[in-house]
Amino acid sequence: MRTLDDLLAEGVRGKRVLVRSDLNVPLDADGAITDDGRVRASVPTIEALTGAGARVVVCAHLGRPKGAPEAKYSLAPAAARLGELLGADVPLAQDTVGESARALVDGLADGQVAMLENLRFNAGETSKDEGERQAFARELAALADVFVSDGFGVVHRKQASVYDVAQLLPHYAGGLVRAEVEVLQRLTRDPQRPYAVVLGGAKVSDKLGVIANLLQTADRLLIGGGMVFTFLKAQGHEVGKSLLEADQVEVVKGYLQQAQERGVEIVLPTDIVAADAFSADAAHDVVAADAIPADRMGLDIGPESAKAFAARLADALTVFWNGPMGAFEMAPYAAGTQAVAEALVEATRGGALTVVGGGDSAAAVRQLGFADDQFGHISTGGGASLEYLEGKALPGLTVLEQD
Repeated sequence: MRTLDDLLAEGVRGKRVLVRSDLNVPLDADGAITDDGRVRASVPTIEALTGAGARVVVCAHLGRPKGAPEAKYSLAPAAARLGELLGADVPLAQDTVGESARALVDGLADGQVAMLENLRFNAGETSKDEGERQAFARELAALADVFVSDGFGVVHRKQASVYDVAQLLPHYAGGLVRAEVEVLQRLTRDPQRPYAVVLGGAKVSDKLGVIANLLQTADRLLIGGGMVFTFLKAQGHEVGKSLLEADQVEVVKGYLQQAQERGVEIVLPTDIVAADAFSADAAHDVVAADAIPADRMGLDIGPESAKAFAARLADALTVFWNGPMGAFEMAPYAAGTQAVAEALVEATRGGALTVVGGGDSAAAVRQLGFADDQFGHISTGGGASLEYLEGKALPGLTVLEQD
């Protein structure tokens, strides 16, 4: 896989470089960015290119528009924030590959940056029809001389700007993609032990494949978040109105059995913060994990569980965390996620490799006031990270390995 360093060594002055970034940032109701982590993560590769005299064309997506322009999904907030971070204006084309995009790219001088509008405003970006997807990729490729893949959060997607365009231009892995792959390789190829994995988030079904694979490699799995209630149900406990995937109970029973046979420790909460509604103002208290009242829902792991989770992370030399422990965006249910984050910070100080696996986990640690550099690595990957850990081939990586 050729890298950004290889490209810079070859020389890029005057070349048009199409950079596929991940700028899929969360926005509030007013369209303001609430977590700019992905924008900040895109800066080093772009700065390296502009510093070497490249004419950089940034492309990305935001949200899930249906193949046509939607104002609420415009990349304008991302372009503005990127410009602030670069200390230079980043003009945004009014389209993806149309007249505005072509004029903007043609007007670039060495060391300047422009951004195309949301790629998903064009149906070809995500089309299942290979011909339609490749046609859009050809239009993207016509805007550039070189392609740099730097959006790790999308490398698990076989999409025009991730996969097809790499087959049409000389292609390189950006600094972010290279860093993500190196960290994930450390998690999958002879990790330092003890190796602890913390899994949370809403649904166990989203993580079935990764759980199955981690049972082969991890020493202990700590389970929290909404997915824990399917585990508790599999043990025969009442979970009240908590989030439950009843169709996964038997699968989870199988995982519990496999873990026991393989000597993998499964750590489940012993107490739960249970509320009578999904609201910060709802009546709530701490109950035993095996005695959740029928009229209440679990919204966080309890204080004893938080201590137990921290204790099981204290001696770990490798930690991967994906998914919050509760509804962290509401203060009464943030303590479990806070405790896990603090435990990872301590583990990092002790020399462990700690990886926060993107998505809601990354948003949670930032919202709770932690700095990125308090952890070994904060992934921008989310689903891509999980699929890598699951052992799947990721199209956006395999295409970079081709000549």
